[in-house]
Amino acid sequence: MMSWCISLKSIAFVAGSALALVSAPVLAAEESPAAGAAVAEQPAWPFGASDLEPDPGFVYGQLPNGMRYILRENATPEGTALVRMRIGSGSLDETEDERGLSHFLEHMAFNGSRNIPEGEMVRLLEREGLSFGADTNASTGFKAITYKLNLPRNDIALLDTALMLMRETASELTIAPEAVERERGVVLAELRDRAGFAQRNSEDAMQFLTPGARYTQRLPIGTIQSLEVAGAEQLRSLYERTYTPANTVLIIVGDFPVEMMEAAIRERFADWASAPAPDKPQTGPVDVARSGLTDIHVDPALSEGLTIVRLGPWRDEPDSIATRQTGILRGIGHAIINRRLARLARAADAPFRSASYGSGDIFEDARTTSLAIASVDGEWRKGMMAAVQEVNQALTHGFTAAEIDEQIRRRRNAAENAVANYGTWSNATFAGQALSLVSDERIPVTPAHTLALFEDFVATITPRTVLDAVRYHAVPLEDPMIRFTGRTAPAGGEAALREAFAVAMAIEVSAPENSETVTFAYDDFGSPGAVVSDETDPRFGIRKIVFANGVRLNLKQTDIRADRVQVAVRIDGGKLLASEEDPLRVYLADSLTSGGLGAHDLDQIQTALAGRSVGFRFAAAPDGFAMSATTTPRDLDLQLKVFAATLTDPGYRAEGVERFRRGIDNFFATLDATPGRAYAAAAGALLSDGDPRFSLQPKSAYEALDFAQLRGAIEDRLSTGAIEIAIVGDVDENAVIDGIARTFGALPPREEEFHERREARQRHFTQKRGLTTLEHSGEADQALLRMVWRTTDDSDLDESLRLMILARIARLELTDSLREELGQAYSPSATSSPSRVYDGYGTFSLSASVDVSEIEQARAAIRELVERLRSEPVDPDLLDRARKPVLEAYANALKDLGGWMRLASRAQSEPDRVDRWVAAPAILEGLGPQDIAATASRYLDLSRAVEIHVLPGPNARLTGNPDPEDPEAEEE
Repeated sequence: MMSWCISLKSIAFVAGSALALVSAPVLAAEESPAAGAAVAEQPAWPFGASDLEPDPGFVYGQLPNGMRYILRENATPEGTALVRMRIGSGSLDETEDERGLSHFLEHMAFNGSRNIPEGEMVRLLEREGLSFGADTNASTGFKAITYKLNLPRNDIALLDTALMLMRETASELTIAPEAVERERGVVLAELRDRAGFAQRNSEDAMQFLTPGARYTQRLPIGTIQSLEVAGAEQLRSLYERTYTPANTVLIIVGDFPVEMMEAAIRERFADWASAPAPDKPQTGPVDVARSGLTDIHVDPALSEGLTIVRLGPWRDEPDSIATRQTGILRGIGHAIINRRLARLARAADAPFRSASYGSGDIFEDARTTSLAIASVDGEWRKGMMAAVQEVNQALTHGFTAAEIDEQIRRRRNAAENAVANYGTWSNATFAGQALSLVSDERIPVTPAHTLALFEDFVATITPRTVLDAVRYHAVPLEDPMIRFTGRTAPAGGEAALREAFAVAMAIEVSAPENSETVTFAYDDFGSPGAVVSDETDPRFGIRKIVFANGVRLNLKQTDIRADRVQVAVRIDGGKLLASEEDPLRVYLADSLTSGGLGAHDLDQIQTALAGRSVGFRFAAAPDGFAMSATTTPRDLDLQLKVFAATLTDPGYRAEGVERFRRGIDNFFATLDATPGRAYAAAAGALLSDGDPRFSLQPKSAYEALDFAQLRGAIEDRLSTGAIEIAIVGDVDENAVIDGIARTFGALPPREEEFHERREARQRHFTQKRGLTTLEHSGEADQALLRMVWRTTDDSDLDESLRLMILARIARLELTDSLREELGQAYSPSATSSPSRVYDGYGTFSLSASVDVSEIEQARAAIRELVERLRSEPVDPDLLDRARKPVLEAYANALKDLGGWMRLASRAQSEPDRVDRWVAAPAILEGLGPQDIAATASRYLDLSRAVEIHVLPGPNARLTGNPDPEDPEAEEE
């Protein structure tokens, strides 16, 4: 959905500065202005002054009016394209009485232009198969507003439509006063929904670090004061000042010839009257000498943490070979420090939950060096002592050769992988690089160039050069600013924080010990298994193979993503093993890998697998245990060994349980911190009449969990449960079969079928109807309204699709009523969730976050919509707008590995899923207005709805303007 964002390369209190080893793209094709044409000042593309070799796959150009463009022909996913329009002004360009209007103006782009009536832009795109939010979007930041369209087809007419809409946005918005009034409520609703403990914490941090800096007073969301009074003339003034050709860059990446893209741009934008870009706005000032200060920020919803930070002068480091090389050195050093901190966090008696060290920039005003520590409540001193000593050790004594070697292996692997799959990089990847060039002047180069630079430079990466690079860029943490956050202030207050830091800094640190080389211990799983069945689905070419021990393999070779392979393993069991008597029976399964393997703890596993594209994860899914990863053909064999070792020899180390337990207090302390959290904490019990399997259990129950209990619950499933493996991607099929034969196929016999567990698949839906009220402790003006109905499971494909389209229609209608007409809700939702696990169970829900004073009006609007959906056939155009994006999604689903995995993952255990996928488009095409009305009538009986209101409780935070008599109130 439309949004504001705080991103850019700036404002990172703890930002790792490792330079990515995957870059990309370039070729300048600048046009000469026509004789006599008025031309805005033409900025140079930044690669002109760099010694980096730009990727020749990009084409760069500029129209005579000053508008620039970046184009790239690309066919991943095939037959699709992305269009991005970046206006190079954001909230920093606002005057004092315009705060939030750049974001407001972004909203107005969807509310009428010279050739598109108000409310029709999104509808036009939906008719073309673009879904609002997913494919039609925009964002506002400090420095830019970016409009985004994802085109599902490489249809030149659709591209022309997209560029027509971008041009309408760029220069033809009507900004009608009545439309402004209608949209005002939506913008205020977004501001209301985003308010809360996290937002207050961010604002307090910025004010503490850089008080008086302009950016701290120009958050993109704006202020209530300015948004409530902003008028059409103010918006138009900002629009005309910032939306100019010289301030605009258009990016198209997709399956179109570049010549076609260029011609389409000229056709739509050449007659846009030239105008200069506004002056670069101020971001600071920032006092880089600021030090020795302490801040304590207390909020009931905040977990305990510390940030230790110093500021230093900003350094101008244009993108070049030398800059990237020093960035690699610095990044390796930061990665090693953070690796050490992570090792401490995984220890059985860990001093903190997590910690990180790094550096970053605050625009072009300052650079920062920070140490951030997340501690268990009440243990901040313990965390500070350990983290400060760990960083001091690194900065005093440096790094070991083994640590350097591990990071080199990681970076070389990333660079080699990028080279191998460069030919099928996605449209989104290339578009992101084009935007990075414009916003951060990071030059796109080919992965081959990046790898060559790395190999030329790698011999100079030594413990000494890495330490020098880290020290050179770091601002020493001497007399730093210290910021504490938590639910309660630290004992002793500011003095205690500073005293503890001084003590930690004074502790003598010794040089680190050289770590030993770790070789992955699992290589032999027994005699390779034999294939006893091998057949291929002729429709999609999915091979369905069965090994003698019962392991099933679903295999699909495809090169749609070069050098990429997805692996998914499902083992019988999962959450179906839980019961009303033991609802948390497999709850710790998601923490299993934190306990490592029998032969290695988690830290050793990371060392052993460094430089390889291998995942290590295990989770309890609703109807099975799951392991999944994306790897490469070179590392697939190792990936299979890692997964097989997870089944045959899990580590069950105590540190995995301890890590889980360290998060319990914070989880329970924030259960009602927002309306959404309060609903999530209570909904399972409400909708199941307290079935323990779906209800939050007492805190003590989670604290009592351990790996001994988990082992008793899952050990037999890991050793004998049915296994189904899906592998899709750029593979040699024979090599895959051989790899499975030597790992999973070599295991002792498995159960041939997944247990149905019919009793466990029974899920009750409450008989209680009417209104239930919950309380939250967040903002006092925030409320959540939700209506839930029972539907059915997904065994009937036709019914599931009807319910899905009904939900999409309901969301479109709620958006029209609650957002566009009433201006009460930013993002109302409608969801159909037919279960594939629980027999006969499904839910349909309508939801909206609103002002607490408007909940009855919103409730009336929702009820009116439900009655209308039940009694009247939907408008055919509305049905088409809901259905078309789904059909386009089906058409594009098998253009990426994720779509193939969804098709292949259960091709043997649930073969009807493939049949359903084939049948779905025709069923969707055949749906008519009467089908939707009949479905609504069948399920959405208002008398059968479970209605839940989440309202502010007695501990909710009062909102509104700061009290002028309050000495701590912030001045606007």
